[in-house]
Amino acid sequence: MEDTEVTVVAVESVGEDAIAIDFETPDGFDARPGQFVKVALAGVEESRFYTISSPDVRETFEITVGIDPEGEVGPRLEDLEAGDTVEVSGPFGNAYYEGEQRVLVLAGGPGVGPAIGIAERALDDGGDAAIVYQDAAPIHDERLTALNERGASIAVLAPESPLESSVADVLTDDTQVFVYGFAEFLDDATAAIAAAGGEPDDAKVENFG
Repeated sequence: MEDTEVTVVAVESVGEDAIAIDFETPDGFDARPGQFVKVALAGVEESRFYTISSPDVRETFEITVGIDPEGEVGPRLEDLEAGDTVEVSGPFGNAYYEGEQRVLVLAGGPGVGPAIGIAERALDDGGDAAIVYQDAAPIHDERLTALNERGASIAVLAPESPLESSVADVLTDDTQVFVYGFAEFLDDATAAIAAAGGEPDDAKVENFG
């Protein structure tokens, strides 16, 4: 989908300096949890890419946005209200959920957005899900709690906490692993997969920069 005007349904705080934005799904838009879209605002030269954090895009779809108070785009997105519009293109990316029966998502910082979308979709489809999430100020607490109550394995770790034991607790031979985060987290995550006896090259990985 090329640049298409979409309407804001809701903007909600999901933690410290973080929001979730729901948009009406335009005709012809089809995306999987884990893919991302480009968002552009009128009058703002820069655009940003955000990973979809909803389990599906049937009527609406959601992105999760970390807010840098000094940033050019984040604060403008935070000021949006229901009925406002932005331009969206995509989806992009190939590290997404494809109906795997058992999923493990390793998420660093904003990687929790696609993590919860994938885990929710996997459970909706009758599968199993686990999340290992590392962040200094965790967000989406309510949805992580709800996932745990539905039977997903959820580990929320401080930045200095090692990933290896949490990964080893849930990694099995039939698990599809996903990794979302910045480069340093990706290095730690792939090392943890290897230490747990998994194959890092089989993981679906999205580097946020």
